Amino acid sequence: MATERITFPGHSGTDLSARLDLPEGSHLATALFAHCFTCGKDVVAARRIAGALAARGIATLRFDFTGLGQSEGDFAATGFLSNAADLKAAADYLAARGMAPALLIGHSLGGAAVLKAAGGIGSARAIVTIGAPYDPGHVTHNFAGALDRIEAEGAAEVDLGGRPIRIGRDFVREVRAEELSAPIANLRRALLVLHAPRDAIVGIENAAEIFKAAKHPKSFVTLDDADHLISRTEDADYAAEVIAAWAARYLDLKAPEPPKGAPEGIVRVSEADPEGFLQNVNHGPRHHTLADEPENYGGTDRGMTPYGFLAAGLGACTSMTIRMYARRKKWPLAHVRVDVSHDKVHAEDCADCEKGARIDRFLRAITLEGDLDEDQRAKLLEIADKCPVHRTLEHNSRIETRLVPVE
Repeated sequence: MATERITFPGHSGTDLSARLDLPEGSHLATALFAHCFTCGKDVVAARRIAGALAARGIATLRFDFTGLGQSEGDFAATGFLSNAADLKAAADYLAARGMAPALLIGHSLGGAAVLKAAGGIGSARAIVTIGAPYDPGHVTHNFAGALDRIEAEGAAEVDLGGRPIRIGRDFVREVRAEELSAPIANLRRALLVLHAPRDAIVGIENAAEIFKAAKHPKSFVTLDDADHLISRTEDADYAAEVIAAWAARYLDLKAPEPPKGAPEGIVRVSEADPEGFLQNVNHGPRHHTLADEPENYGGTDRGMTPYGFLAAGLGACTSMTIRMYARRKKWPLAHVRVDVSHDKVHAEDCADCEKGARIDRFLRAITLEGDLDEDQRAKLLEIADKCPVHRTLEHNSRIETRLVPVE
């Protein structure tokens, strides 16, 4: 995954700091992520979800709202409506790059802001909220003791999770006055509500109200014992997987389809992603898998490497050959496991090799489970070398190649 550090003008013209997480391969869609109240673009939930979506071809922009994190501006001078306006500015920035967001994701108060802003972002086709309040004014309970001082002085510094932050009067008034039932009812987009039943900050009843106000298509998924900030990596990963799988349906994201018409007995390999190394591998009309290279070699690691397929062929053939022999002999072989690794070694023992050449070495470790005696185990180890793929790899092969005319 590649990440761009960017800035774009927010609702007031000040620069907002953002990260754009990009897919290694094809760009299938774009998502826009709004962080939780006073959090930031780099919290665990934002990072993990953005990474998971990018791995599935969905570029994701996460940014700091005005006056938070690395963004410019005075947070005390902002309000709930300015958060929604920052989201619209982010969507406009992406649209200007030809990446208008199809998916909007909001965490906590960011979820409420997404519900408010969605009507003004025409490209959005699906909305996700995570631990979002139905009543944005719910957030004021975090600093209830300072509300009178904020109203009297126009702004006041409060302590939120050990961090001092200055809250303005406009923010308090706007979140208290905001009513989301109408924007939710008029979303006209698919909605996914994620919420943890044990959320001690924003109660689960908020998810019920959001879900009840929304029209179909709508979905609800529980985050079980996750905390409000989705601070545990395993919870963030689960949320990311759910969002990615759900969004694929509503954004019409499709995995590479097997090539059509591969005849029986033919292994057909064709590019699934011309921008990377991902390959469709189709064996006849029924069997399909993917081949790729690791990320550190420029691939996206979505399938086995070519040498991995070679090792798999050797391992599978070895296991099958051992099983076939044991079955014929009626020996008590309970289970076979074959571990195969591959590397290149100097060809000191190869009389016909060029000086300094290297040859391929496959290391095969065989585990035989069952009530077998030592003679039986020795015989099965000997039989492993009779595997046809083993013999093919040990002997020279001839590869003939022809160019097929393009019709």
